[in-house]
Amino acid sequence: MTEQNLTDSRYDVVVVGGGAAGLSAALVLGRARHRTLVVDAGEPRNAPSAHMQGYLSRDGMPPAEFLALGRDEIARYGVELVRDRVTDVARGEDFTVALERGGGVRARRIVVATGLEDEMPDVPGVAGRFGRDVLHCPFCHGWEVRDEPFGVLASSPAGVHQALMVSRWSKDVTFFLHRVAEEELSDLDLRRLAAAGVDVVPGEVAGLVVEDDRLTGVRVADGIVHSRSVVFVAPRPVPQTGLLERLGAEMDETPFGTYPVVDPNGLTSVPGVWAAGNAIGFTEQVVHAASGGYRAATAIVGDLRMADLDAALGA
Repeated sequence: MTEQNLTDSRYDVVVVGGGAAGLSAALVLGRARHRTLVVDAGEPRNAPSAHMQGYLSRDGMPPAEFLALGRDEIARYGVELVRDRVTDVARGEDFTVALERGGGVRARRIVVATGLEDEMPDVPGVAGRFGRDVLHCPFCHGWEVRDEPFGVLASSPAGVHQALMVSRWSKDVTFFLHRVAEEELSDLDLRRLAAAGVDVVPGEVAGLVVEDDRLTGVRVADGIVHSRSVVFVAPRPVPQTGLLERLGAEMDETPFGTYPVVDPNGLTSVPGVWAAGNAIGFTEQVVHAASGGYRAATAIVGDLRMADLDAALGA
């Protein structure tokens, strides 16, 4: 990580975001001998998790350790990384990238890998336990909590799908309807829940019960406590796509947030701007984000190479 003054410095590529997608893109760009800068605000989505799962050869690694290794790797190829936040990007012959700590840099191409934030359900105790015994993804954490008594907190009728999915990892699942009325569930929903052995509990959830820093139950509004040691929730994803919107990128509104329209390599509708990781979708796991960063970087290398050759021909 560098603390040098980067004002008015010119890079081939500025990568906005130093998570898996951004570091992966930077690694490929550095190895292709492109002067690259990563601007990292240091707020990875998976920071609450003690370990990341499902990444071949890195299964179980702490996220902070994974990112530290990535930063070491990009440094070998001359990639610079600064702890800062990009506040704006302006289009011109080059892109002008404004930094929160003052000044800015110029770049020929931009990779936006700013990720998203998970907004927790407004239930007492949920936010403070997230990443420990309040979870959201069975593929990320299901094995580690297998066979424990699960609770699933509904945020909408779509919570049925989450309850059915997590029943793969435990036969003891209780689906708390919370603010969802039972009439909002279809007959097929109810029959599937019954087939999966999922208990359905109506009524609003008042909060979680924690004893000795361990989740032990879910309290509903009538005061009854249901013994549970794990609760799955569905956070509201908040994409960090403000830079893309200000650049005029075409956006697609989905039930899980508004994301940029990109081609298979992550190129947005703005020439010279790519996006990768959770900046393009809420389901991008670490392994997907790293892959997306790689694809974006290879496309940028080709794009810059052809631009340089065409410029040489013109000269």
